[in-house]
Amino acid sequence: MFDKLINTIKEDKKNWARFHEAFIEREIDSKTILLREGEPAKNIYFIRKGCLREWFNKDGKDITFQFFLEGQPVASIDSFMSNKPSLFTIESIEPSTIISIGKEDFSELFKIYPEFKDQFHDFIFQRFSNYGLLFLSRIKDTPKERYMDLINNHPEIIKRIPQHYIASFLGITPISLSRIRNRKPY
Repeated sequence: MFDKLINTIKEDKKNWARFHEAFIEREIDSKTILLREGEPAKNIYFIRKGCLREWFNKDGKDITFQFFLEGQPVASIDSFMSNKPSLFTIESIEPSTIISIGKEDFSELFKIYPEFKDQFHDFIFQRFSNYGLLFLSRIKDTPKERYMDLINNHPEIIKRIPQHYIASFLGITPISLSRIRNRKPY
């Protein structure tokens, strides 16, 4: 979605002159916080390279609930759209290259290129679908079933994400994850 948007804007020299500085590309280290829980989201991020996670603090422990990889947009959507404080933190897991754009410029682009607004809405619906599946999985699946689902449907996460973040995402301790990984199938 993002590369297509950039290429479309570049083709329109007038709009590219207006918006090219709105896209801020930067390289960040691992453990860089882009948005803190409790702050209003002012930007949406697009990942060129790397991995980000969304997490919140529960009684002094961070709980990871989403991972994002190359080509994906990331934001605290509710906060970004309503200016409410974010309910979670966005942080890089590995060195990453991101592009950010502020809310006002993002909204202006949708007025000029409404076809991208539809794609953004599709992205939002997909995110909410993912959250619904995660919620149901936490209720009905065992930790082992959640881990097996991750292996089968998102092997890139298993390969790239540190185990303690995966354990947090699965709602278990790193020790429990280690036990699940070491069990032999019978």
